[in-house]
Amino acid sequence: MEQSPFEAGRPLRRGGKVLPEQARAHNRSLVLQTLFHGGGMSRAELARTTALTRVSISDLIAELIDDGYVVETGERTAPRPGKPAMVVDLAHDAHRIVGIDLSGADEFTGAVLTMSGEVVSRAAVPQPASAEQRIDAVVQLARELVGQSQTPVLGIGVGTPGVVDDAGVVLTAPNFGWTGIDLDGILTEALRLPVVVANDANAAVLAEYTFGGARDDVLLVKVGLGVGAGLLTGGQPLLGARHTAGEIGHVTVGTDGGPVCSCGKRGCLEAWLSVPALTARIAGEDAGAAAPAHVSGNAGASGAADARASGAAGASRRDAVLRDAGERLGIALAPVVGALDLSEVVLAGPTGLLGGVLADQTRATLRERTLPVFHDDIRVRMTEQGPDIVLRGAAVMVLSTQLGVS
Repeated sequence: MEQSPFEAGRPLRRGGKVLPEQARAHNRSLVLQTLFHGGGMSRAELARTTALTRVSISDLIAELIDDGYVVETGERTAPRPGKPAMVVDLAHDAHRIVGIDLSGADEFTGAVLTMSGEVVSRAAVPQPASAEQRIDAVVQLARELVGQSQTPVLGIGVGTPGVVDDAGVVLTAPNFGWTGIDLDGILTEALRLPVVVANDANAAVLAEYTFGGARDDVLLVKVGLGVGAGLLTGGQPLLGARHTAGEIGHVTVGTDGGPVCSCGKRGCLEAWLSVPALTARIAGEDAGAAAPAHVSGNAGASGAADARASGAAGASRRDAVLRDAGERLGIALAPVVGALDLSEVVLAGPTGLLGGVLADQTRATLRERTLPVFHDDIRVRMTEQGPDIVLRGAAVMVLSTQLGVS
């Protein structure tokens, strides 16, 4: 069996029974899912793996070849006498996916990706100041990316900060000044392509699960312009009755007041932990420590000593800011970890801010504030997906909605 680049990935667990009228679509998705995760295989191997009959497999493969989603890649050398089996696989290069990430602090980024989740080309636009200009910028970015694709575009996936409903309407995104923005409808009308819009953290957790080997019960904290979380329990996305599951950014942490948040409240986690908030606090502390003292006498020696002391103080204060943010994140997450019995927390965002001191303090606070023994082994780690995690999650969203693959 040929190895797939995503052999380590897993499908999202599906719930509910399959009705007879849904059986063909289910079986079609099952075949595509099997090839996506297992790589190329013969029709006989597909029949054994999926428990479908050979007749059904042959019929489905013929249909998928006609639709351009599956290709025959050649005969496999037979280990014994007889006609070699023909190997079929996903047509990875037959379609492209456009992924867009609106969670950056300064710009909107996007990419054209293969069906395997690999980036082919990129584009970015500066984040405008006004709510209306931001919408125009997203449309402009999507149009540019679609134009970059040399093959048909399967769909457009968008990860955005804010609360997003099942129809792709951004119910609220305080950082953008958006309320009730039908981003799905706007992009569909502008591009005439399938569109799926979701919260950026919900997109990111799909990428971590499919490509990053996350556990079935995982919480991913996405830190960028804002702070949000994506949740999987038992391998299933947890979105909530009001589409606000994982909206931890606007949970107040501590009773010591704190900075005013974009939502109007004071002391929200986002006001402490977002990338702009962290960098501003660190820069403010370091700026105060960086001013050298003016002294007389041996200026060279004393100046060097002052610089070393200033650097040490700056590093100390930087660690203090990150430790404080990590403790506040742990305070916000502890009830969630305890209530859902989660085994893993993944952090996504700038490694220089979130890794090390902040992650260590988050882990320590979680252990202090959850049930001893049972949560002592809680795992807190940085994602290995890097800055493309939302883009790759957007690709998973398109694959899931268009082909039933995740």
